[in-house]
Amino acid sequence: PVRAAVKESSLPNIIIIYADDLGYGDLSCYNVECAYKTPRLDRMAAEGIRFTDAHSPSTICSPSRYGLFSGQQIYRSTGAGGGAFEGPGGPSYLKPGTLTLGDMLREKGYRTGVFGKWHVGLTWLDKNGKRLGGGFKNSLLIDYEKSTPLVDGPNARGFDESFVTPNCPTTDPLYIYIENGMVSVPASQRHKRSNLPNPGGKWRWDNDEGWMAPGYEFVKADLLFYEKTRRFITEHRKNSPEKPFFAVLSTQISHAPVLPAPEFNGATKAGPRGDFVWELDVLVGRVLDLVDELGIDEETLILFNADNGAETLHVHWMRQDHNHDPSGRWRGMKRDAWEGGHRVPFIARWPSRIPKGQVSHQMTNTTDIFATLASVVGYKLGDDVATDSFDMLPAMLGIQEGTKSIRPHLLTQSFRGEFQIRQGKWKYLDHRGSGGNNYNRAPLKRYALAETAPRAPGQLFDLEKDPAETTNLYFTEQAKRRELKKLLERLKSSGRSAPRNRIPIGIENIPRIKKQRK
Repeated sequence: PVRAAVKESSLPNIIIIYADDLGYGDLSCYNVECAYKTPRLDRMAAEGIRFTDAHSPSTICSPSRYGLFSGQQIYRSTGAGGGAFEGPGGPSYLKPGTLTLGDMLREKGYRTGVFGKWHVGLTWLDKNGKRLGGGFKNSLLIDYEKSTPLVDGPNARGFDESFVTPNCPTTDPLYIYIENGMVSVPASQRHKRSNLPNPGGKWRWDNDEGWMAPGYEFVKADLLFYEKTRRFITEHRKNSPEKPFFAVLSTQISHAPVLPAPEFNGATKAGPRGDFVWELDVLVGRVLDLVDELGIDEETLILFNADNGAETLHVHWMRQDHNHDPSGRWRGMKRDAWEGGHRVPFIARWPSRIPKGQVSHQMTNTTDIFATLASVVGYKLGDDVATDSFDMLPAMLGIQEGTKSIRPHLLTQSFRGEFQIRQGKWKYLDHRGSGGNNYNRAPLKRYALAETAPRAPGQLFDLEKDPAETTNLYFTEQAKRRELKKLLERLKSSGRSAPRNRIPIGIENIPRIKKQRK
């Protein structure tokens, strides 16, 4: 198609591709020893910016998704941590009145859509109009007429269009689809794990049996989510080409169970999980091809990120079977407070504005996507919203000095809700142990490290000298430990870690890159 003339002040289309349980070492642009290639994600990184010090707000699904959509740590919603929802679990972590990414971009004239895994909690009612709690047995008690349209679903949280699953699409019943707040096919059939195809025996692990909608698709879930995303974008371009869109493709790759669509079986030599990540790479390629075909490639900002590190058994099996380390060189895995639990890939591509070939060592968190997008579209964030979100646009545009950190500090929370805080090279964990997984039993026991300060109630690491977090300096660097503990308590009690009076850059102040890429 002929590329329309673009005004300097035109707002870009925005697409977020959000991966699930994808470790730092799972992409070949992050891991030279990766057991397979991810050519499309590698291309996306080469044509934009790749962050090496990016973190998820939590080390499990639901709290990280809250962080993506709100720009805040889960602590701001719960006063603690937050679990991953199962069954009719809720209500939403995104409480009424919370400004969401969708809300913000809608205010700036965007049409907004989310497709795939939602998993931030929903309110389901029984026949008496009483809210149900989580748990698989409660799935049969849902009164769909009373429960829908969902009062805290995506369409009540800033999205014009949505096609989502309430929880992890292939792990946690309720296995249903929710389209624009409605459920056309309720869960009425019993799902048995034995009905799943078997790409390799053990890889079906973590598929819970429960109630499903007839016709629910386990194996082609991500192909369906991509198709819904594609339809949203193409229909929007046909009906309202003058208006920008915001689309979130929330995949379930590479969450357990590992169920690549049949066309991807055997795509790599790294077993079913390698094939699964290959499927993710292919879907990213389809998104890149789509915006190119529609003639909007130059004016579309695409972000790729993940909700936490790789799953424990997946790390173990991939190390054992394929000499592949999903955590990269980092200690820890999903649920853990160590780096492998929350250090994740983060890539941004916007051909007309983000210089290509950049690698940034800026410390950043998924929560920062909120303030960064606000900066792009010229939205002035109030001090009471997105309170853990820093603007990373200067880093993406290549105008921030590499040695000068945008963030003076960074918060993360592990599986049990416990806090970790980074300040430059220093990382303080306000707890003992992993913060998540049990390293006293198989198979993780083989990855346990000797405790260098067994009596310490917390942990302090110098990531510059000790990136593998092997030596706890809790007692030897007491002044730094006290300083970080004090800072952590202040950031928790003050309700914010981000600066006040954040001034957006605005599209009119973002220089265009004159030379278009081929």
